[in-house]
Amino acid sequence: MKVCGIIAEYNPFHNGHKYHISKTKELYGATHIIAVMSGNFTQRGDLAIIDKYKRAETALKNGVDLVIELPVQYSLASAEQFAYGAVYLMDKLGCVDLISFGSECGDIELLQTTAKAVRQYRQSDEVTKLMDSGYTYPSALQKIISKKYSAEIADVLDLPNNILAIEYINAAEKINSNIKAITVQRKAALHDSETNEKSDILSALQIRNMIYENKDISAFAPYCDLSNTASLSNIEVAVLSRLRSMTKEEIEKTPNVLMGLENRIHDAVREATSLDELFEMIKTKRYTLSRIRRIVLSAFLGITKNDLKIPPSYVKILGMNSKGKEILSHSQCILPINTSLSHLEKTSPAAKRQAEIEACCDDQYALALDKRQKCGLSYTSKPVILK
Repeated sequence: MKVCGIIAEYNPFHNGHKYHISKTKELYGATHIIAVMSGNFTQRGDLAIIDKYKRAETALKNGVDLVIELPVQYSLASAEQFAYGAVYLMDKLGCVDLISFGSECGDIELLQTTAKAVRQYRQSDEVTKLMDSGYTYPSALQKIISKKYSAEIADVLDLPNNILAIEYINAAEKINSNIKAITVQRKAALHDSETNEKSDILSALQIRNMIYENKDISAFAPYCDLSNTASLSNIEVAVLSRLRSMTKEEIEKTPNVLMGLENRIHDAVREATSLDELFEMIKTKRYTLSRIRRIVLSAFLGITKNDLKIPPSYVKILGMNSKGKEILSHSQCILPINTSLSHLEKTSPAAKRQAEIEACCDDQYALALDKRQKCGLSYTSKPVILK
């Protein structure tokens, strides 16, 4: 067995994801694939367009063998925290040999060199000074690294999948993981790009937009179950209502709310009558739109800074096939692992809190579906088991 982990959102699963899986097997000899997948909320500060069990089933039908869920406090976090939560879970499974990620550069040595540069300067006074002058964190870091290193290394930080790849490498370094990093060069569309290029691979963003516009996506994501999609607009009033009821002190406890941002959010939500208006009112040169979206949704779900101080407390299985069962039989997982949230929440106080957030997330997501669902799906939904 050569077990490879992939960190993904599959929002939705498309031809590019299938290409990544097949190339991981072809180039690196992976025999079994584990996906650590975001649940119903995603890293760009949005809802997954298709629910997590349907996305898990699609992945299992297209080359993945075991799908485990990334806790929502990490799936709605910064790239650094997102990567940490996912790599931590992989490492604790005790059976993962490789971690494979897509990147624009396709050069693992260049990514590792850039990752080392990021580790050296991410907490530097120079970055802080640039942020104080109005730079976002990514642009400040890139500016400093461009002064200290070659243009080739600085250019790596220009592209989104390279940045995530670097965070995966650094997360593995942080926890002293022995998992080997490998990369597959992205084909065709860039992450979150819009293109008219004639290709069978489009970005997930472009495919989501096509879904919302009722366009045919079958040439690009032929595996999607679109029978009941979700949209943030379906719970817009609920999000605004929750934030209007929060005090400045409650908002300040939300992850990545720093330097008085709670005051800006508190004042803006009293003026804004839509989420787009709210995001624009809060956004500044220092805070990117994605960061603001993540903060707003984290506040809505009651996620706090303390929730990100505790590593994932258990492994929640969303689905598996027969090869996934082989992975589990060889796993030496040091965390509780199960398909049942009611079982997992009893394993520790930290697990109880993690399960509480997950259940809240899923209950709100159930209202965001075009065909609304009842509460409690976290406890009643069945894992996807394929032969």
